Amino acid sequence: MPTLPGRPAPYRRWPFVVLYGLCAVLALVGCVPATLRTPAPDTAATTAPEAPLTTVSPSRVSFMVFGDPAELKAYQTIVDAFEAQNSDIDVELIHVPSQGDYRKRLGADLAAGTAADVVLLNYRRVAPFAANGGLVSLNPYLAASDTVNRSAFYPETLAAFTWKDNTWCLPQNLSSLVVYYNRDLFKAAGVPEPTADWTWDDFLTTAQALTRDTDGDGAIDQYGLGTEVSFLRLAPFVWQNGGEIVDNPNRPSVLTLDMPESYAAFQWFVDLQTKHHVVPNAVAEEAQDSESRFLNGATAMFLQSRRIVPTLRESAAFDWDVAPLPRGKQAATVLHSDGYCMTSTTKNADAAWRLIEFANSPEGQTIVAGTGRTVPSIKSVAESPAFLDPNTKPAHAQVWLDALPYLHNMPIAATWMDVESIVDSELERAYYGQATVDEAIQAAQTRAQEFLGGQ
Repeated sequence: MPTLPGRPAPYRRWPFVVLYGLCAVLALVGCVPATLRTPAPDTAATTAPEAPLTTVSPSRVSFMVFGDPAELKAYQTIVDAFEAQNSDIDVELIHVPSQGDYRKRLGADLAAGTAADVVLLNYRRVAPFAANGGLVSLNPYLAASDTVNRSAFYPETLAAFTWKDNTWCLPQNLSSLVVYYNRDLFKAAGVPEPTADWTWDDFLTTAQALTRDTDGDGAIDQYGLGTEVSFLRLAPFVWQNGGEIVDNPNRPSVLTLDMPESYAAFQWFVDLQTKHHVVPNAVAEEAQDSESRFLNGATAMFLQSRRIVPTLRESAAFDWDVAPLPRGKQAATVLHSDGYCMTSTTKNADAAWRLIEFANSPEGQTIVAGTGRTVPSIKSVAESPAFLDPNTKPAHAQVWLDALPYLHNMPIAATWMDVESIVDSELERAYYGQATVDEAIQAAQTRAQEFLGGQ
């Protein structure tokens, strides 16, 4: 059972009887330490300085993360700061760039009992790992902490990491989906930059104006928009159109993509490629993915969360900023949040908690916010110059905080990632013209049903 914070593991002490017996043996050869014998009269006690009986080595804790090299630097920054203040703990930072590879490794490591002590997980993936016994509930640690307080967090973030009355991870981030845009391309084309109240029609018109054959060879060289083709990207447009993705977000038992408002949003999203051609087709996406295309200056707008900011700051050769998602019938966006979690295989729960606790203290979140990686989940940090610095890109970071009233999260259920995977595959078929919207929705709902049931 893990020792609660503030209670270091006891030092090992030799039983007195063993020490006494050892001293008796040493006395026979004249090696009894001066502190344990009385010198003979008129004889100076000449003994070597005592060596300590025990040497305390630093505790070791492993911390596994995913992301590109610029994101890795952000985590290295927090590790360095933690170690500077906790000289008794050494942190091993493990980096797996691909999220897919990361999840596979985490699953395999948990099964083998060799998982890192602290891991990074998106809230949508917490319930599956918790259901399989892979995570430690942080409820008792939070209750005992003088450093981290539930009331300091935006409630939306803690709620997303809570399943079956247990908070399984502490959220580092309160991000949401926004539109990144290349200001240089907008200026060159004479296209107005996005406004806070732009609509789906404005968004499409902008994307069309910025999709161009720049060399006149009949092939598109510059796309107006790039996006991941996924349920996570589709969902906010469903909500914006007044639709729902499931019948009950807290206990999903059926997908509702066939309700009229959801269906229309699905069709609108698919039309961006099949009808309007403002995003790459399957061949172009395979040749160069949309994120790389945006980073290389060949796409005008890109849908993404906060995580790409460190990379843009480090490598973008163009001026850029962020804007909110366009509005449909109503404003809506989707939560993107990763959290620090303690695995059930940890051999050093106290050290693991201390790392999680530091990373989610105001000091820790301020450090990571400075790298650009996060929208802090602690209110005092998110609303401070540590995050809202107009002299640091993106200039309009307030966009993320303005989206809070319209923030939705994906359902939290043990089998939800199976559902997402199915919808992703069917959405992709429709998006690239391999199936109609009707066919994709019906297939998604039929295939997903075995993983739903009001969990």
